[in-house]
Amino acid sequence: MKNKLNLFIIITFLIFCFIIFYKGLNNSNTYSPKVSDKKKISIFEAKDFNSNVYLNSEKIFDKNIFYIVNIWASWCVPCRTEHPLLMELSKNQSVKLIGLNYKDNQINAKNFINKFGNPYSQILIDNDGTLSIELGAYGVPETFIINKNKKIIKRFIGPINKKIVEEIKLIIK
Repeated sequence: MKNKLNLFIIITFLIFCFIIFYKGLNNSNTYSPKVSDKKKISIFEAKDFNSNVYLNSEKIFDKNIFYIVNIWASWCVPCRTEHPLLMELSKNQSVKLIGLNYKDNQINAKNFINKFGNPYSQILIDNDGTLSIELGAYGVPETFIINKNKKIIKRFIGPINKKIVEEIKLIIK
């Protein structure tokens, strides 16, 4: 009788564990911070990639045009796959690409740009990741479209692809 009771307790415990784990598989653990549409970019200062001079965001985003802010790093493998598409976007005269170099070694970042080309009209350094966090990013790469009113109107998490490039072209028309 004691063996049957122990067997019943063990089977009940295993069924309970199975149910808990099964329910856990159906819940997504992916965290995606909520970035409200039309969020105005905050005023900040960042170091210029080439000159190491601090620039104010009001001078960076001074024209009445669309901007694309791309957060990238030389150590980021998906950044390499999206880079040719950024080179294609840089040819569009109605948009200005701003690169935000995220937690990167500056020598490696310069080698990356020299090897693959520079699609950015300006590159800013984000050594500690605070600028990226202020924008609402939580990973690399991420791309933001900023409208003429200096508000974030679209965000792309992860590397951009041809479909996203076409969507960007429609937005910035």
